[in-house]
Amino acid sequence: MGISRKKWELTIWMTRRGHGTYMDDEKLVASVAGVVERVNKLICVRPLKTRFNGEVGDVVVGRITEVQQKRWKVETNSRLDSVLLLSSVNLPGGELRRRSSEDELAMREYLQEGDLISAEVQSVFADGALSLHTRSLKYGKLGQGVLVQVSPSLIKRRKTHFHNLTCGASIILGNNGYVWIYPTPTEQNEEAGGFVTNTEPVPLSDREVISRLRNCILALSMHKMLLYDTSILYSYESAFHHQIKDILKPEIMEEIIEETRRRILEQEG
Repeated sequence: MGISRKKWELTIWMTRRGHGTYMDDEKLVASVAGVVERVNKLICVRPLKTRFNGEVGDVVVGRITEVQQKRWKVETNSRLDSVLLLSSVNLPGGELRRRSSEDELAMREYLQEGDLISAEVQSVFADGALSLHTRSLKYGKLGQGVLVQVSPSLIKRRKTHFHNLTCGASIILGNNGYVWIYPTPTEQNEEAGGFVTNTEPVPLSDREVISRLRNCILALSMHKMLLYDTSILYSYESAFHHQIKDILKPEIMEEIIEETRRRILEQEG
């Protein structure tokens, strides 16, 4: 009994209580349902259902909600609307110069209400609102595709959140829980500055791939599995012999998720 008491005291001493936890009868207990995260001695629980708390460097997918003076307001699934400054976007043609009054008058030609964009968190204001930027050709206005909303806690943090999948489509896994699925582009127009989108009709084969990916992502989300390129691709391959409309049927979904989990475990060894 004395040995177990010493072991318990050593365990408590070696860990620190973080967000989402509390002490109950000398035990560390989760106060929310979520994912356990451990950083050295600090133990936290990230809730499964939560608003997006952005950090500098996070990739986000958002929708323009308002055009203001020298800035756009962007809905990014966070508590407050994010801000995209006119000085934080690439000008068409990639010009490097100060923004003029002509640029301010032409803001709606670049981005207007309802447009979807991909961006990166540049800074966080004191009130928690996010400042975004699109100063890279991989960011900017999004064209044709499908938006899927999941919990931000299910997006696995990786070095890159832009993936060209081998199944024939591409995805942007926004840290804010917005996943964008779109046909893999054949070329990048560097002169457009991220504002010109392709409006050509999408072939039926590409639309089927996108629809199948969308249902696979929803299935993974319903079973609280982390979303990253490998898990999405494995679920897509597991669902390939099913019809797209059948993927979200409970019994078929269970079969796809079990196969995906098995392959992930085999890969991790």
